[in-house]
Amino acid sequence: MITGSEALMLSLKEQGVTTIFGYPGGSIMPTYDAIYDYTRGEKKAFEHILVRHEQAAAHAAEGYARVSGKVGVCIVTSGPGVTNTLTGLADAMMDSTPIIVIAGQVATNVLGTDAFQEVDLVGVAQPISKWAYQIRRAEDVAWAVSRAFYIAKSGRPGPVVLDFTKNAQTAMIDYKPAKVDFIRSYVPYPELKMDKVKAAAELINNSKKPMALVGQGVELGNAQEELKKFLEKADIPAGRTLLGLSALPSNHPLNMGMLGMHGSYSVNLKEQEADVLIAIGMRFSDRVTGDLSRYAKQAKIIHLDIDPSEIDKCVKTDVSIVADCKVSLPALTELVNKADHSEWKESFQPLRKQEIEKVITPATKPTSGPLLMGEVAHDVAKMAYSMEDKIGAPILVTDVGQNQMMSCRYFKYHVPRSIATSGGLGTMGYGLPAAMGATYGAPGRTVCCFMGDGGLQMVIQEFGTIMENDIPVKMILLNNNYLGNVRQWQDMFFHKKQSFTPMCNPEFGKIAEAYGIPHLRVEKREDLQPAIEKMLTTKGAFFLEVIIKPDMNVEPMTAPGKAVDEMQLNVEY
Repeated sequence: MITGSEALMLSLKEQGVTTIFGYPGGSIMPTYDAIYDYTRGEKKAFEHILVRHEQAAAHAAEGYARVSGKVGVCIVTSGPGVTNTLTGLADAMMDSTPIIVIAGQVATNVLGTDAFQEVDLVGVAQPISKWAYQIRRAEDVAWAVSRAFYIAKSGRPGPVVLDFTKNAQTAMIDYKPAKVDFIRSYVPYPELKMDKVKAAAELINNSKKPMALVGQGVELGNAQEELKKFLEKADIPAGRTLLGLSALPSNHPLNMGMLGMHGSYSVNLKEQEADVLIAIGMRFSDRVTGDLSRYAKQAKIIHLDIDPSEIDKCVKTDVSIVADCKVSLPALTELVNKADHSEWKESFQPLRKQEIEKVITPATKPTSGPLLMGEVAHDVAKMAYSMEDKIGAPILVTDVGQNQMMSCRYFKYHVPRSIATSGGLGTMGYGLPAAMGATYGAPGRTVCCFMGDGGLQMVIQEFGTIMENDIPVKMILLNNNYLGNVRQWQDMFFHKKQSFTPMCNPEFGKIAEAYGIPHLRVEKREDLQPAIEKMLTTKGAFFLEVIIKPDMNVEPMTAPGKAVDEMQLNVEY
């Protein structure tokens, strides 16, 4: 006979969990009593990472899940403890990240009485999770945990919430493991329909200007090799979404660049010229499509996605293949003809050349003036990959804003699951805790976390988590003393009225020093390369602050409300 709390420990162990991110509190104390035993001694099964804020626990679980392909787990208390995780929960829902938030709850006999730190978690969490369930009996723990993991990781992944009442944590039960691999009316893997595959293959075989739009679904389905075989046989150039950047290696000859508002010039313009667009595991975000009324009206649309709710949600499709892309891509590859689209691929080059001359070279290889975000990202990526045999394949984690767009544009991706960033929700404060989680999800790789001064100060307390656990994350602060992305939009669309975007910042190096984190501050170009080398070769955590040009813009850009082929190479006010 064991308690419900220990049953939770055994159930998590059954699921292969090895890392838990969390923060204790009143309503989850019985579970933390069990965690104590299961993180040390003969029973040791987990490593528990004590974060400094519950939001960081959710983001750390996200970072862990993104790079490992496993389910991230965080455990917090009731009331404000779990409401602090809601941002991470919504972020995971938008970006299809499999995490499980386990929260304490008051005892069942006082539910609904506004007891201390009671909140209707199931009611709050249902719209931003795949499943939210309240465990009221210890006998239900094993079943609920197994079901939670099955839902979180199957089909289109996503977050799950377990609301664990205090009496269920303390009650005694005769524990029996449970296995849930079927839920009536839940169909995570739709059956592939070959008539749809044949219709898609016919469109592709008859196309002169096909183009693939590669999303994170390829990574989630572990279909990176299947994607390459499909693209190479049909000779189809591809653009990648922000979350799908590492689904296709940066140096692959069919990789034409990043889609979206700040993506590659050639990719955005050529979307409006392609006669067939093949969307693979992506959701046609507004940041990709621009003005929907003018998006790709000339093209036949083929959409491959595991989630039927994404079909025709934003863009009307001509053929939809609803299935796991691990299954649908090989079936499609079998039916498409071996093709040669050399002339079509070559037509991208003049546009790429324009972007290189007007945007990329000025952003990454300046010879004078202040340091630029692009050159920092470019130089970090270049040196990290040159040291790959020593530090492992680097992983990019970003916060949100200009730092995100510039680092994503200029980093390089050679192996799958090499990026973790907040796409759909755009969560400032995501970067640092997600990077912490990523180091546990991919312990043999070096995690490079790019942040702005705004986002860092939302989670700067996590320096304490890094210090206590000796987390080897490489932190790159691009400091311009601005909320840079908002400032850019204010300059472009609000007559340069910089309303509360300039920031008065502390001496970040002193804060890092207080937490025992090695650090360097770089203001001069000649000091950048040695500082990057020092960061990458230092064992453990490192904080690199780079003072960058305060008023630089992310370019190119498709302004809101514009069509994707109205992208500006250089931002105009």
